[in-house]
Amino acid sequence: MAEKVIAANLPTAEPAAFEYELFEGDPDHLRTVVATTNHSTPWIDPTTMKLRHRIGRGLFGDVWLATHHQSNGDYEEHHEVAVKMLHTAKEDHVRAMLDKFEDLFTKCQGIEGVCWLHGVSVLNGKICIIMKFYEGSVGDKMAHLKAGKLSLPEVLRYGVDLAQGVMELHSKGILVLNLKPCNFLLDEKDRAVLGDIGIPSLLLGIPLPSSDLTRRLGTPNYMAPEQWEPDETGPISFETDSWGFGCSIVEMLTGLQPWFGMSVDEIYNSVVRRQEKPTIPIGLPPPVENILLGCFEYDFRSRPLMTDILQAFKSAQNADDSEAGWREIGSRVGKTGSLGYTKWFLSKDQLQVGDAVRSRKPSKSCKLENMDVPEGVIVGLDTDRDGFVLVRVHGIHDPLRIHVSKLERVTHGLAAGDWVRLKEEDKKHSSVGILHSIDRDGSITVGFIGMETLWKGSSSDLQMAESYCVGQFVRLKANVLTPRFKWPRKREGTWATGRISWISPNGCLIVKFPGLLTFGDESSSFMADPAELEMVTFDTCPGIVKKYQHLEDFHWSVRPLVIAVGLFTAMKLGAFVGKKIGRSTAKKQHEKENHSERQQQVDVGAASNPAWLPPPVANMLFREGVSAGAQ
Repeated sequence: MAEKVIAANLPTAEPAAFEYELFEGDPDHLRTVVATTNHSTPWIDPTTMKLRHRIGRGLFGDVWLATHHQSNGDYEEHHEVAVKMLHTAKEDHVRAMLDKFEDLFTKCQGIEGVCWLHGVSVLNGKICIIMKFYEGSVGDKMAHLKAGKLSLPEVLRYGVDLAQGVMELHSKGILVLNLKPCNFLLDEKDRAVLGDIGIPSLLLGIPLPSSDLTRRLGTPNYMAPEQWEPDETGPISFETDSWGFGCSIVEMLTGLQPWFGMSVDEIYNSVVRRQEKPTIPIGLPPPVENILLGCFEYDFRSRPLMTDILQAFKSAQNADDSEAGWREIGSRVGKTGSLGYTKWFLSKDQLQVGDAVRSRKPSKSCKLENMDVPEGVIVGLDTDRDGFVLVRVHGIHDPLRIHVSKLERVTHGLAAGDWVRLKEEDKKHSSVGILHSIDRDGSITVGFIGMETLWKGSSSDLQMAESYCVGQFVRLKANVLTPRFKWPRKREGTWATGRISWISPNGCLIVKFPGLLTFGDESSSFMADPAELEMVTFDTCPGIVKKYQHLEDFHWSVRPLVIAVGLFTAMKLGAFVGKKIGRSTAKKQHEKENHSERQQQVDVGAASNPAWLPPPVANMLFREGVSAGAQ
């Protein structure tokens, strides 16, 4: 039924693209030619498809080998194709997914490095994506190797192919979200092509049949932290694919799947809650090692873009590095600048002459360390040393020479990282978020809670909002009755005050309540929507009672430290007192022993000299030999 409804709403399709062998004189030398038609829709008549057998099973559906029959009067062809059959969806959702696929199909035409799409159809109520059939994948090749891993030159070569393909998809606004070796197909020239071109992105915003699938869009072992709950602690972005790319490269180098042997919940706890990262091999070429470290940054804004990854792999290819020494597995820690930003974060926007700039505040801080450039304009680029610009500041005659890492571009009064608020609220998502980018023409992208991807609009749609940073005390506003996320109350029923411990890229705040008693696996951390919060300080607490309550909240937050210091002091004091008591006891014991010894000596002396004893005692003990002078 679904096939008939959809087919009736779609224009009649021309025959899809196909391949054939072209003879050029010598039958031993054949050239593959792709014949295409300028059809306006990717729809393929399901009656022309014949499923043969299943060749794979994935998270979002099964992959079948099928035969596509094409007939156009003058010719009749049968082509072997691969069909990715997605899970069953509701009829109204099928229509939305087909609309998305049509846009995806149009954008993918002519892109190299991705699998060839023939079109889409609906079989047995399931959406089927028809694509060119490839004999194998990088994952299959690894499975047939004794060590289960590829050589470094092969990884670099495939990495360049894949980075090029992903970069082209990103240039069209397409997210892949499911990068892994099994989805890296190999063509007849042993080049890697992407076999899953944005299928998870087709499912964004569409209810999925499994409750387990609704919280993740991708394969768990390769998923970035923001990919698990993109509408809460996301959003997903182009840098999300950088994490999956890094996981794939590590597996290709080592033969070990990231988080191998762990359940989905265990991977979630490791990646999202404990913020752990996959380990990378030791001894890789420096460009590759640095780029992998960047791929595994927890905050996706600090990760490299695919253009950076492509450049790093090409650099390693041209450097003729030896592959010896990279076989061990180890962990690394990425380096950050003096202000707490990675070079990937700082390289997202190249400064130009004429840009308005200001001093960049340190990471995780709301205050500027200095105000060298409260407001200025770039008037020149220093060509003697990379990374420096000349900035003219009002009131200073000569331009200042400042490194670009200490400056941020200000356009229409806004800069990347600013807290902003929508002038017109949307009930579907939070009205307060974090600005991710602003173009010189005023186009912006913002992360909002409740949106799986970045919100796009104009700077005129926004206004500045109150800024939050780690360490601040916050609580729900008095007029908030039903908060977006669960929030604890005090014993008297009022909202509790907590302390910000983490800020997600979409502005979602992770707030800790150290005074909250927890049991087992319960957490003392809660998520919060910044639009529902207010900052709490002594200045905002009217009256002695409110100030005392805030002091009590602060007391709870520092109590663990106070307890630790108290225990340490008690242990040191106990050890000190114990030593004193031990020394005193030993001294007394020694004095007692000396007294006993002296007493024994006196007794012996008295026996030999009765005159020493008092007269009555001497008379009783020694009646004989007592002199008259002794009496």
